Amino acid sequence: MNRFLLLLFFLPVAAFSQYSQLVNPFIGTGAHGHTYPGATLPFAMVQLSPDTRLEGWDGCSGYHYSDSVIYGFSHTHLSGTGIADYCDILFMPFYGLTENEQYFCKAGFSHSDEFASPGFYKVKLDNGIEVELTSSLRAGYHKYKYPDGKNHSVYIDLKHRDKVLDAEIKIISPNAVAGFRRSKSWAANQIVYFYAEFSKPIISSKFYPEYDNIISTLYFGNDISNELTAKVGISAVSIENAKLNMQTEIGSKTFLDVKQNAENVWNNALSVIEIKGKSEEQKKIFYTALYHTLIVPNIYSDVDGSYLGRDFRVHKSGFDYYTVFSLWDTYRAAHPLYNLIYPEKNVDFIRTMLKQYEQGGLLPVWELSSNETFCMIGYHSVPVIADAMQKGLKGFDYELAFNAMKNSANQNHFGIKQYLERGYISMKDEPESVSKTLEYAYDDWCIAATAALLEKQNDYTDYIKRSQSYKNLFDPSTGFMRARINGQWYSPFHPADVNFNYTEANSWQYSFYVPHDIITLMKYHGGREKFEAKLDSLFNTSSETKGREQSDITGLIGQYAHGNEPSHHMAYLYNFCEKPEKTQYYVRKIMDEFYTNTPEGLIGNEDCGQMSAWYVFSAMGFYPVNPALNEYVIGSPLFDEVIIHFPEKDFKIRANNNSKENIYIESASLNGKDYRKSSINFFSIKNGGSIEFNMSSDAGSYFGKDEFNIPFSEVTDSLITPVPFVKSGSRT
Repeated sequence: MNRFLLLLFFLPVAAFSQYSQLVNPFIGTGAHGHTYPGATLPFAMVQLSPDTRLEGWDGCSGYHYSDSVIYGFSHTHLSGTGIADYCDILFMPFYGLTENEQYFCKAGFSHSDEFASPGFYKVKLDNGIEVELTSSLRAGYHKYKYPDGKNHSVYIDLKHRDKVLDAEIKIISPNAVAGFRRSKSWAANQIVYFYAEFSKPIISSKFYPEYDNIISTLYFGNDISNELTAKVGISAVSIENAKLNMQTEIGSKTFLDVKQNAENVWNNALSVIEIKGKSEEQKKIFYTALYHTLIVPNIYSDVDGSYLGRDFRVHKSGFDYYTVFSLWDTYRAAHPLYNLIYPEKNVDFIRTMLKQYEQGGLLPVWELSSNETFCMIGYHSVPVIADAMQKGLKGFDYELAFNAMKNSANQNHFGIKQYLERGYISMKDEPESVSKTLEYAYDDWCIAATAALLEKQNDYTDYIKRSQSYKNLFDPSTGFMRARINGQWYSPFHPADVNFNYTEANSWQYSFYVPHDIITLMKYHGGREKFEAKLDSLFNTSSETKGREQSDITGLIGQYAHGNEPSHHMAYLYNFCEKPEKTQYYVRKIMDEFYTNTPEGLIGNEDCGQMSAWYVFSAMGFYPVNPALNEYVIGSPLFDEVIIHFPEKDFKIRANNNSKENIYIESASLNGKDYRKSSINFFSIKNGGSIEFNMSSDAGSYFGKDEFNIPFSEVTDSLITPVPFVKSGSRT
């Protein structure tokens, strides 16, 4: 059973603080955040939310705050992605539909008539219909209130947004309809079954042959209550399972019952982290960030354990099976956050990954509804699994996991063959050759670390050598990671040039991506002071980019781009060159300027929780620069006190004399003892206790200074010599 639901049976009502009141689901629904405001539970199958936009990049989630029209309320949504999909099974209440309007039930609305909280959404449409939505894990609950004297009708649209491959709507009883939709969009073959039960009998219905009978209008008459409800279960397995999901999770419960349960579940989930101090606005930003990290991945197995596997066969699991793995994004901070505060969920995510490996022959890259989209780069299931193993999480087969990791690292696609043959990917072999080489190298370090844990010396040696492949793309004459072709550096070169050698970035934004070997990278730059100067240049150079337009490059401080993931660790790199005060300055600047309590409150795509996970970690005062290492790099704690509630013990993070001006750490103590390291071990936190920071407006202190107090990040054995290069090169 889902942990959050299970805990509800054992906690009295008084145990729930109202954390849900500190969540603003509209954060990220404007600008390029690509979030949605509708009703969902932690890691749920259903995301019941309004659809205001049918196409375009800023319509990826189906909703954008700048819109003023709602097309309907669909049951699945993606959070913060850069590609559109989902928005399946659209319902829209209406009345007085004329023959000429029968396919277009959109209605205007105003944000002044709109409200959202975790697990609940409501809006009053311009036509006077009031809509309220709530949900369980696998079912949505609609409540419509019609104006006096108006007929109660519902429009169901299975053609909405995606290309439909096959679909059906059928009336199966006086008050129930069911059907399915198989569609093609980002996921090439996505299927959703549904079962909907209404509070009133269907008086009449209309299907439209010219739309393949997959658009329908249902008529219910009217009565003195003016209310109509619909309980809608969904499933990727069958109509019967969609019905079972709805009946098991909602059944005879009232709308208020389900809404209250959703609120309780969210209050419990959010209560794992307790914060004190700072303004209500900052608390809302924090808890909304935590909320956004908890809505993806999505449970994909039904209440009976059935799920649609990567082989498109129905299987049964003894655990919660999930979908939507945005791993190029979430391996960096979201999954490390789950390992810290929701480890049992991350175990199920890993079990899912291993099942996908067994059924599809590969760990997920960017899996969506049983489809491997191969979106983005790297084999980033690997650091997720490696991190869990380093932290001692149990519940999955370590040997199977290790073999799956090696399998991903030895595929004959996306330049891996060339990477293994020459130690880097040439630009003539693959697009995004620099980014792929760097990210493969990090993933290989994760395999090496796992091999060391499992005492597999030969594997360790092989993969620790592979992890140094980044050295083959470092140009010592410029201090940047550059593309190579025919043994030469590709030219002309400009570090701000956005081109096909980098993934959604330029050389500035990838040249610091060696999270496992930062000390060696520092040496390549000529030592601590020169590395510090290079970081200074990153943050202080012109923010102008060259080359192609790249919408993901947002939130610029110099060429640091917080709106996209490759930059997320960079502000913390000053700790490695004994300048933690600069880390503290930039981390606070990023939190203050790029996260706000507004619809435009995210500076880039939310990316399935990663953008928010950065904030959750950073606001607590530390961040996983190397996501698969048992060490967090310390930044500048935002709140006066943070309490992480673990099952056995709490861990407290206290910032004395904390203020907008006092952002620098003057001194620190861990469990009452003087502490000077600019990093903290995972187990020091997980085992309970406290760390106390004394904050100051003065950037000069001994904290984090000298080489014994910097974070760990260095490959020290089985060292390789970089592949020689020819100094000049050209486009030809």
